[in-house]
Amino acid sequence: MSKNIYINKISKFLPGEPVSNDEMEQYLGFVGGDMKSKSKAIVLRNNKIKTRYYALDKNSQSTYNNAELTAMAIRGLESDEFSINDIELLTCGTTSADQLLPGHASMVHGHLKQKPVEAISFSGSCCAGMNALKYAYMSVMAGFTKNAVVTGSEKISQWLLANNYKEEAGQIKAVEKNPILAFEKDFLRWMLSDGAAATLISDEPNKEGLSLQIEWIEICSFANEMETCMYTGGEKMPDGEIKGWAYFDQSDWLNKSLFSLRQDVKLLDNNIARLGTIKYLELLAKYDVDPQSIDWFLPHISSEYFRSKVDDEMRLAGVQLPQDKWFVNLTRVGNVGSASIFLALEELLYSGKLQKGQKIYLSVPESARFSYANALLTVV
Repeated sequence: MSKNIYINKISKFLPGEPVSNDEMEQYLGFVGGDMKSKSKAIVLRNNKIKTRYYALDKNSQSTYNNAELTAMAIRGLESDEFSINDIELLTCGTTSADQLLPGHASMVHGHLKQKPVEAISFSGSCCAGMNALKYAYMSVMAGFTKNAVVTGSEKISQWLLANNYKEEAGQIKAVEKNPILAFEKDFLRWMLSDGAAATLISDEPNKEGLSLQIEWIEICSFANEMETCMYTGGEKMPDGEIKGWAYFDQSDWLNKSLFSLRQDVKLLDNNIARLGTIKYLELLAKYDVDPQSIDWFLPHISSEYFRSKVDDEMRLAGVQLPQDKWFVNLTRVGNVGSASIFLALEELLYSGKLQKGQKIYLSVPESARFSYANALLTVV
């Protein structure tokens, strides 16, 4: 028999001080040593991000790894009523694990130094945190555990350092008359940043203060009809398939910059909002949700450029929500991938804006191969 499950607390850890647009290359470095990016001004003008966080110093040296960021966020959940030794299940989602093996959750557990616990890792992109949330939600609902801690985290800056692009710097300089190459390779350097968030869920609401009751969580992939859009650790072939790094000669790993993060920006632009709205409409019908009953809409958007795209698709479908119902903190904290939805929800939860009975809709698109995670919460 199903029972009610609640988000009782959310904590975050954003490393260091906010980094302004002018300071970004002081942390990430210049590709080619002194070559200014052809895409930076264009991307920043469209994404409208003003500040973000890097787990780096101005010498491009790491200050925290991903597991450390995540453990710091989890420690923020502790209180007189809850300690890390009370955790019964740990689920961790990330794009940017520090290693291929062991799994990210195991490394986080190692930093916490708590008792033995079930620790489950979820990889992928922006939906990885929501995947972790759904597993935890189902575990607590089924009665296997009474509580769980869910995390989304990224240490993506390590992938964006100029040193990772040095093998292709000469190629980019050689094609200055064709700046689209620089744009395709450089685009995500100005989009992504670091941070972590941790969420405590339980089968009982808070005795004092607000909790968020999880009504449902739905996750869907459109990979059956869409080719890969964002990727790393491989190369896209002419037929649209991805050839993974292990199938290349070792010399190609650097020559082809196989471990740089890449995005097919045209594929992204044409499909991310369209497919997300299709799924949104299906879920409104499935759960008989009147869109006008939604008090807060939290879309994870990678760029403010997509705000109008999503808004237009919703308007055409007849389910448009007024902008005063939208809650987005992208411009202040940056795009932190799998952590972004939790960072927005944390800020809203403690903003003083919520009232009991309000409905919160979470919408997380993942461009990697077009997956979408959606959830409905009720403030209690």
